[in-house]
Amino acid sequence: MTERGGWVLIGRTAELAELTGALDRAAAGGAAVVLVSGDAGVGKTHLVSALTAAARERDCTVLVGQCAELGESMPYLPLADALWTASRGTGPEAADVRAALESRPVLRRLLPDGEGPPDAASELGQQQLFGAVLGLLGELGARTEERDRPVLLVLEDLHWADRSTRHLLTFLSRVLSRERVCLVGTYRSDDLHRRHPLRPVVAELLRLPTVTGVEVRPFGPAETAEYLAGLAGGGAAVTAGTVERVHRRSEGNAFYAAELYSAESTGDDLPAGLADLLLSRVERLSEGAQRVVRVAAVAGRRIDDELVRRAAGLDEAAVGEALREVVSHQLLVPAGTGYTFRHALLREAVYADLLPGERTRLHADFARMLGAGPGAPPDGRRGSAAELAHHSLAAHDLPTAFAASVRAGREAERLGAPDEAFEHYDRALELWEAVPDPEGASGTDRMGLALDTVRTSGRAGEQRRAISRLRRLLELADPADVVLGARIRDRLAEYLADVDEDDESQEMARAAVAMLPQDPPLPERAAALSTYARTLLYRDDHGEMPAVAEEAVELARATGATGAEASLLVTLGVYRETREADPDVVEVFARARDLALEGGRQVVALRAAFHHARAKFDRGDLAGATAAADEAVKWTMDAGLGWSTYGIVLRCLRYLIHYTAGDWAEADRLGAEFGVRVARTPEAQVSAYALFTEVAQGSPAVEERLRWIAPLWARDAFLNYVAHGLAAEHALWNGDFAGAIEHVERTLRESVYTQESPVIRIAAVGLWAHAELAARARAAGDEEAVRAAAEAGDDLIRRARAAAAATLDGRPRVWLGVEGRAWLARAEAERRRLDGVYDVGQWREVVGLFTYGDPDGGFVYEVARSRWRLAEALAENGDRDAAAEEWRRAVAAAERLGAAPLLAALRDLGARARLDAGRAPSPAPAGPSGPFATLTAREREVLKLVAEGRNNREIAAALFISPKTASVHVSNILAKLNVSGRTQAAALALREGL
Repeated sequence: MTERGGWVLIGRTAELAELTGALDRAAAGGAAVVLVSGDAGVGKTHLVSALTAAARERDCTVLVGQCAELGESMPYLPLADALWTASRGTGPEAADVRAALESRPVLRRLLPDGEGPPDAASELGQQQLFGAVLGLLGELGARTEERDRPVLLVLEDLHWADRSTRHLLTFLSRVLSRERVCLVGTYRSDDLHRRHPLRPVVAELLRLPTVTGVEVRPFGPAETAEYLAGLAGGGAAVTAGTVERVHRRSEGNAFYAAELYSAESTGDDLPAGLADLLLSRVERLSEGAQRVVRVAAVAGRRIDDELVRRAAGLDEAAVGEALREVVSHQLLVPAGTGYTFRHALLREAVYADLLPGERTRLHADFARMLGAGPGAPPDGRRGSAAELAHHSLAAHDLPTAFAASVRAGREAERLGAPDEAFEHYDRALELWEAVPDPEGASGTDRMGLALDTVRTSGRAGEQRRAISRLRRLLELADPADVVLGARIRDRLAEYLADVDEDDESQEMARAAVAMLPQDPPLPERAAALSTYARTLLYRDDHGEMPAVAEEAVELARATGATGAEASLLVTLGVYRETREADPDVVEVFARARDLALEGGRQVVALRAAFHHARAKFDRGDLAGATAAADEAVKWTMDAGLGWSTYGIVLRCLRYLIHYTAGDWAEADRLGAEFGVRVARTPEAQVSAYALFTEVAQGSPAVEERLRWIAPLWARDAFLNYVAHGLAAEHALWNGDFAGAIEHVERTLRESVYTQESPVIRIAAVGLWAHAELAARARAAGDEEAVRAAAEAGDDLIRRARAAAAATLDGRPRVWLGVEGRAWLARAEAERRRLDGVYDVGQWREVVGLFTYGDPDGGFVYEVARSRWRLAEALAENGDRDAAAEEWRRAVAAAERLGAAPLLAALRDLGARARLDAGRAPSPAPAGPSGPFATLTAREREVLKLVAEGRNNREIAAALFISPKTASVHVSNILAKLNVSGRTQAAALALREGL
């Protein structure tokens, strides 16, 4: 028996330890998610209640919300329940929760008294809400001088969760990482049939590294005995026969066992099943109390006190007495301003026992109270329309259900719940022909409502469902209504593009434009032209884009379609970048961003903000790019859009800018948000960015991150390109040249990016690897291996030159970007190095290009890497003073950055080429002993190369000395070691571990 905070637990020691361990991990700064499963009545709530009691003892912020059996009608119900209860409570967290909600209007709208303008619905509403929830949990759990309270968020009965709540659960399970948050969800495992919507969610989440599952199993016989003894308290001892009968009938189910024991203690015959057993308790109540219980069962698991009093049909004194009786028998439990059933199984049994007519009348009573009368909830109260639709449908009141479904759909949209909005609109469409005056009741015509379902389907990520609906609408639409026909085709083109049906998308967009006249100016034509222009960005066989874009911008301005104009400007900017080296395109993106914000088009604003920062970055304006990215990320985070698609891309771009500018402390801070343990492609894409600094720093985290990414990199072209490219560099720094080549070759085989400009960097990395292999093959006299490396190098440089010269569709490339030009120069220099040629001019050009025109700035790390090769080339060509200068500047940069692999390579070069003269000496290692005590440092370097099988010419090349000097060193070594030849010297060196 375990006791926690007054809660007695029997046989749950391991389960509670797992839960408290998760809470401990959250308190230590690592978020944890636990899914608690078990049959109905087995004791999940009791276990979690013990956890919440323990959390309160530790002064945690505790948020508890319950799902309700209302189908898909009430979005985010358990979240709203948790926030409402905590903010209205008397606990220490109440003030903090209220303050956090006050700064997040998108969450305030979830609460029963939440308010928001009618047009508050957003195309990114759900992503905003998810971001706000993440921010709220992070804020509540953050350790401050005044507060140190980790957060425990409990979502109960997830088997009843609405679709938006399931999406939120998935989102939080994936992104919670360093927040001091423990998320616990409970669900009935016996309810999860094969087609249950929670089943695939649970299967997916349990594969995540941060998610654990806890199964609450039935009691064994001994545990049942202990449980019954606890129920008996100080009364008569529980006999072995009673324990045996109860355990056999209950099969170890705690709730069932308690009910069986209660019934047996009355002396009554035990009913055959659990439902009958529960109903037998209800039948012991007075008639008035039974009436209250039946009304409460129709209301739901949580019952508003005022509504149940009115629906019971009793006078105030009688209903008050009945409620006291029900509560005293522990059928209902007071909760907030109402009641809950002690267990959902009890409500289900009572509801199932209602006669059909009785059930219908009670639902009708609730519908009337919710929809009319002086005591009805105010119109627009959070959830009232969804509740009204639910009760009206159950009461077969179709007109009321229809109107309430339309209102509930609009409310769900406003709350950022497109899945539920779609369900409500779709139900209203089904009822359209069954109700009088549907247009008057809904405020729209049937086609308008159908387009509402399409819009919400698209926002819910169900593009193919939206496409199917639009195809049917094309058949139903009046051919004479060209504006409607164009709108349908325009939306269809957008969704087809989303699923990569590019040819049909362009065909639909072209048809939408063709349907609408040029005069008079119509905003619908501006929107259609905007969509058509985006399709032309990727395929413009007839060179239509300039004319289309010009007309579209003029029309958008003439009709006040700021959203369409903003989208067009972004498209036009991207198009111009591929056709001309236009320095003013940065301002085009800035104008598009401002217009989109002015018109409330968040998606377009995010797209424009990304391209604005990216264009500055591509042009080498790192200070401007930093300011633009920082501003854009701040806006996205303030708007709760940090985890939207473009929000994530912007955060990754900001990291990349700081990495490039050499601000690795900030890059590391940002990269710490990129999770290592990833399970899906989008997460792996973000994770891969952190490899830029980790590989360059030689971090031990690289291996673990690559292990998590490896199973996913074949699924996505971008992930393949970034992860394989950086894995190749990691292999090179560790001397695994063959492994590096394998990464490069896999990228060339599997990533479409290798047909465009990104292949230039991959080619340069591959050429580095082949140059190293060629040098070793040349030293070993393996001419065949040298030829193979040269052939592979020729293929790589051909790919790089082709990508730099032309776009994928064969047009001359007019803009490569400053970084692209620098990587192309490096690829050329590496190709020459592969042939054993150290071209000083080429490497000096590479250094200059990576500076982006700022001798002390630019791509700091790549400038240092290029100086390493320039110093090597200068030393090889005999200019030791110039080599030493470049080497010292590279060492200073590598030390400042903490680029350990590069620094090691520079020190090796400095030792071999004697470039480190004048630098403060490192503490001298212990001098050599044994047979090598008489050798100088240079002679030991030469002996190492002799042991590798190098001849005098190869030794000279490695140490940047003449072959004659190498010969003199070898002769001195043989004399000092008193050996007769190179073979004996090499054997001695190997034996002594030199």
